[in-house]
Amino acid sequence: MQAGDAAGSSASLADRQAGGAGPVLVMDFGAQYAQLIARRVRECDVYSEIVHATMPTAELLARKPAAIILSGGPASAYAPGAPPAPPGLFDAGIPILGICYGFQLMVRELGGTVARTGAGEYGAATLRLACPAQAGLPGGGPGLLSPGQPGGVPEVRSRQPGGGPGVLSPGQAGRPPGGQQGVLLAGLPERLQVWMSHGDTCTRAPDGFTVIASTAGTPVAAAEDRARGLYGMQFHPEVAHTEHGMTMLRQFLTAAGCRADWTTRNVIDEQTELIRSEVGAGHAICGLSGGVDSAVAAALVQRAIGSQLTCVFVDHGLLRKGEAEQVEKDFVAATGVELVVIAAQERFAAALAGVTDPERKRKIIGREFIRCFEHAACQIAARPPGGHAEFLVQGTLYPDVVESGGGAGTASIKSHHNVGGLPDDLGFTLIEPLRTLFKDEVRALGAELGLPPAIIWRQPFPGPGLAIRIVGEVTPDRLRIVRDADAIAREELTSAGLDRQIWQCPVVLLADVRSVGVQGDGRSYGYPVVLRPVTSEDAMTADWARLPDEVLATISTRITNEVPEINRVVLDVTSKPPATIEWE
Repeated sequence: MQAGDAAGSSASLADRQAGGAGPVLVMDFGAQYAQLIARRVRECDVYSEIVHATMPTAELLARKPAAIILSGGPASAYAPGAPPAPPGLFDAGIPILGICYGFQLMVRELGGTVARTGAGEYGAATLRLACPAQAGLPGGGPGLLSPGQPGGVPEVRSRQPGGGPGVLSPGQAGRPPGGQQGVLLAGLPERLQVWMSHGDTCTRAPDGFTVIASTAGTPVAAAEDRARGLYGMQFHPEVAHTEHGMTMLRQFLTAAGCRADWTTRNVIDEQTELIRSEVGAGHAICGLSGGVDSAVAAALVQRAIGSQLTCVFVDHGLLRKGEAEQVEKDFVAATGVELVVIAAQERFAAALAGVTDPERKRKIIGREFIRCFEHAACQIAARPPGGHAEFLVQGTLYPDVVESGGGAGTASIKSHHNVGGLPDDLGFTLIEPLRTLFKDEVRALGAELGLPPAIIWRQPFPGPGLAIRIVGEVTPDRLRIVRDADAIAREELTSAGLDRQIWQCPVVLLADVRSVGVQGDGRSYGYPVVLRPVTSEDAMTADWARLPDEVLATISTRITNEVPEINRVVLDVTSKPPATIEWE
């Protein structure tokens, strides 16, 4: 999704669907990367949604998809009980791309062969494109052009006469550019590194398909039937380890005639319209946490309803150093929004006393937030001109929904305080304008809305705050300790120019662990803290950040020198999965 100058150039999602150019639907067969596929499609400025693999074909077609992508999954395509494609899907006339398990389904259901050959592939593999000399040979189907030969698929961002939305197809929707050339791999090098994760193998393509690539272990690694708009690949183009993966996806979207009109400007315009329609003449309150998500949600809702929004900042005493002051100063200065500040440190401390279970912490914090918002709503209603606040705005993001078990067919990993942690007796109607967005898309919206970089580029910070960065009971002393250590780590990362190279760096206090140390020529018995620097694009997956040794050394030295209760600093080198980014 890019910043948009598309005023007047794009209709709403409903209008696009009514015109037969709806979203790209990603059918989730239980894939690890289904959300990543949808995100990659959006990076091509094409709107995408994730749907469950059990959705009937008639329901799919009612949404007028521009294209459908079948995700990977853990099942074997030929095993009993393996999830099938919806009946009639491949005959529906919609361009379809199958990835991994989705490709195997396509091959098997259309008469090809999928077998367990004992030659599964996991991780990097070398993809060999079909020999260019085979292009156009009778009976073999058209092959691919060699690199550098004219006719590859360019990245087309054409505009319709009169300033219409960009369309990723230079011709008729569903008809691939390039005449008799291949589509998915057009113009790419003859050998590529791709990322595989499969035990079953496609050994024979269905009739009408052209095999366009293979690997040492997979004779049919990619194939396409351009006449029917059916394409597939055994590998994962959506992951960064596959070379030219984004080009492959873009070339599929080009062949499908998808409209490149998913821009920040269009998201803002569409959400503004929806929020105005929902709120009407009512009043909304928004809970500001100090993070980018709630700030962008508030700025977007304020654009929609103006003075009908009041922001509420609950200072629960669980924030990082300087955050309360930043919210009260920077956000109000940037937006002019009305802000009500509630000092609730004692309330939250009392509610969390003696609690060590992380799920209980999250639910307690979610409950207390709502009680504070209810109290604020009563205060707001009592002031002139009055009026009850019926709506609560939250900065819920798509990864929050997925981890809380709100995605299609997903298991609950942990409750987010603004999703699974909300009380059953919630007295508000929720407005969540960012619920379908990833973090990078939210930051792009924030920039378009005029929020300052200091807010947009803040490291992600969980709603429960430092309470879930203390493994053990939350006490005022422990909050002070982790707050001071966190401030040092953030200061040094900023000083080293690493703020935009890492996703975030939680500092975790292991409050129920003590270790022996030597400080000031004497024995110490202090706490250890864990540094958890990670890199990520959307928080769905993450890797530990390889920080320079000198930066780590400086952080460790400063923490152990300046925070006397800490005598040991350790580094977390675990990716997500298997670990989550936060420890609790």
